[in-house]
Amino acid sequence: MPIMIILFTSYIITPGLSAYADNPKHAAEFLVPLLVAAESATAGLRLLNGDSAERILHADMFMNRSALNVQPDAVSIIDGSKEGSYIWVLLIVLTKSMGFLNLITFLLFSLAPLSSSQYLGNNLLTNRKIFPKQEEALTSYAAIFDAGSTGTRVHVFHFDQNLDLLHIGNDLDFYKKVTPGLSSYANNPKQAAESIIPLLEEAQNIVPEDLHPKTPLKLGATAGLRLLDGDAAEKILQAVRDMFENRSTLNVQPNAVAIIDGTQEGSYLWVAVNYLLGKLGKKFTKTVGVIDLGGGSVQMAYAVSRNTAKTAPQPPEGEDPYMKKLVLKGKKYDLYVHSYLHYGKEAARAEILKVTDGYANPCLLAGFDGTYTYNGASYEAYAPTFGSNFDECREVVLDALKVNAPCSHENCTFGGIWNGGRGSGQRNLVLTSSFYYVASELGVADPTKPNSKVHPMDWEIAARQACQISFEDVASTYPLVNDPEKLPYVCMDLVYQYTLLVHGFGLDPEQEITVAKGIEYQDSVVEAAWPLGTAIEAISSLPKFERL
Repeated sequence: MPIMIILFTSYIITPGLSAYADNPKHAAEFLVPLLVAAESATAGLRLLNGDSAERILHADMFMNRSALNVQPDAVSIIDGSKEGSYIWVLLIVLTKSMGFLNLITFLLFSLAPLSSSQYLGNNLLTNRKIFPKQEEALTSYAAIFDAGSTGTRVHVFHFDQNLDLLHIGNDLDFYKKVTPGLSSYANNPKQAAESIIPLLEEAQNIVPEDLHPKTPLKLGATAGLRLLDGDAAEKILQAVRDMFENRSTLNVQPNAVAIIDGTQEGSYLWVAVNYLLGKLGKKFTKTVGVIDLGGGSVQMAYAVSRNTAKTAPQPPEGEDPYMKKLVLKGKKYDLYVHSYLHYGKEAARAEILKVTDGYANPCLLAGFDGTYTYNGASYEAYAPTFGSNFDECREVVLDALKVNAPCSHENCTFGGIWNGGRGSGQRNLVLTSSFYYVASELGVADPTKPNSKVHPMDWEIAARQACQISFEDVASTYPLVNDPEKLPYVCMDLVYQYTLLVHGFGLDPEQEITVAKGIEYQDSVVEAAWPLGTAIEAISSLPKFERL
């Protein structure tokens, strides 16, 4: 016998209409949120004295606002006998549709018993959704500053009570950027802090003023500050803390401004990408792995089995642990994550130039002769007479990656680092940041899309073409490269990324992977970056009453 599943969804707002005996218009306007689920008035109005009930019922809100069919007698008081007969008719229909036993089972499982703990003040909590009073917003905001090596960006996120993203204007993610990065102000901490004041003001303008005290503000500094010498980084961070304390009306906790380590950066990105793809709460084998190529470092993160996590080796001295435990949507995950400092796109150029140490570098385009500056250090950068060459450049990159460094584990990536076992959590990979930008600017991926399916071998094909170009012709060959300072390094960047993926991380050249700047979520595209993961953690850690 077929079983019918009936879903009842009803909504109430408090207080009842009878509370507005002296203000009929306010009573009618307060029903606007329930137009889609309008109900007949019952006992509350029956108990009012005089003509108060009739005045409430004759307020003209439905006539002015409703697009539904409102008959003259549609708004009325139903007496107790009608209320009971309607329930009786409903039970008869359900019994015929479901059968008596199925109906009883349905009612037992769907109607939760009330207890004293279900009362909050004067509001009775049932299994129905309760609209808050109109001035109470069941939403939360978070403002996250990403202080990277090349610039600082602020992201503002808006969540509902289920931690689903809500729109800010037309988008689900508001962000703005200023350049250069905080690390460029190593000798002037105050100026570093002042450089991001416009971002703070933008964030505070986005968040409703009454939610400022409940909106977490965080600044995470990544590889750029991690590479500074001495106490320069801490002085910059303290200047930012002081600036926030003096200017911010958002919720700034004592640990809100800090350098985030590589494992945090990688794990936050993993959370963000899997959140946007709807993978959180599923088995680890259903999740995707991530590789993020920043300016100063590259991170890999993916979920592994419990057995792999238990047998994970200890990292080299001074490195973060390989494994991180997460609990997301009721599911426990063991996350392999590692950050390779000095191997972000800009930092890797310096490492590649160090290999040739003042001599001509086969990764540079014919006719280029200049100097490359990164993190306060300068490197001679000039091409051989014959120009760049893919095969010779790859050999230099392999040296820079230290792929032949001693490995004390069964499986390593490069530099003697354990690779996490290459389990099924790495089967599907999403590559972000500079992987996307280089791929979209230099012909590996479709630049009109926020994400594309590609293969590591596509970088090799593009690199072999780029390495044959002279410096004189590079600008006309790659019109999508909007920064002239990138042009001398198009061969180097492509060869580096190909070598990193295939020889560093051990990917099959024909493996399908995704490069992404953004990921489709609801009706928008949200940037695939670690700040979203940080925001989810920040909002999740708030006491529930603060979010409500």
